[in-house]
Amino acid sequence: MELNRRQLMTAALAAPFAGAMQMETIPKAQIGSWKISRLIVGGNPISGNSHVSGRLSREMADYFTAARIKHLLQECENTGINTWQSRGDRHIMRLLNEYRLEGGKMQWIAQTASELADIPRNIDTIADMKPVGIYHHGSQTDKFWRAGKIEQAREMLKAIRQAGVLVGLGTHIPEVIDHVESEGWDLDFYMACLYNLSRTPEEADKLAGRPVQGELFWDPDREKMLLRVRQTSRPCLIFKVYAASRHCDSEERMLTALRLAASYAKPEDCFVIGMYPKQSEQVRQNGRLVAQVFNEKRPPDQF
Repeated sequence: MELNRRQLMTAALAAPFAGAMQMETIPKAQIGSWKISRLIVGGNPISGNSHVSGRLSREMADYFTAARIKHLLQECENTGINTWQSRGDRHIMRLLNEYRLEGGKMQWIAQTASELADIPRNIDTIADMKPVGIYHHGSQTDKFWRAGKIEQAREMLKAIRQAGVLVGLGTHIPEVIDHVESEGWDLDFYMACLYNLSRTPEEADKLAGRPVQGELFWDPDREKMLLRVRQTSRPCLIFKVYAASRHCDSEERMLTALRLAASYAKPEDCFVIGMYPKQSEQVRQNGRLVAQVFNEKRPPDQF
């Protein structure tokens, strides 16, 4: 019997992976009615957003053809990662539809496309794709916060609730979560960045004590956000665990970053990690390390 293209791809991935499946299983979290792998594959590299340099962002955009994106998603499924977080734009939705038509089962958590003029319409379009949930883009949330207009984010969450999917709020600023919790907003999860990337260039320069080129990934930020992750009863999708690859120069540093986040994470919290397999076998490596960290037996608060 002749195999179709998807069957050939699956067989090719499964053959070398059979031995690697000796690793621990990636645990799952219950969020609403959904079972979510506690490692979620992130969408930034796929969309050409490296948070490192313009050159690397362009390299990622060139690398991630439609075929390579689908290959990545299939490899994630084979590794036990069952959920993809990415932008809710036309490019991503077309790729997701194509992947599903070819038999892919990946669940989807969508970010609002804040560059669009009509976000409620964007939310309705995303909802038609049957995602697990939709969250309000963290960078836009932070802009509203800094402008004293955070209630505009709340209005977008109401539109998400009306769309009938799980409601999320993204942010890079710990105080945003404090405010939302104190006001009792209606939402199901946070998309929580471990680094405050919403500082002005002047604020970043002052904090670092030097001129900062690009974004400032300030490690002391991490525990400030992780305290909020622990304190809220809502599930948190924790991202920038590796500081956009800055903690990836060795497995030991990766494990240290993962263990810090895991020491604060609740059982329903997950890590969102973008992957760029052009450079290394990042899917299998992250699957192995995250499974190891979440399955470790250690006293609370120790990492």
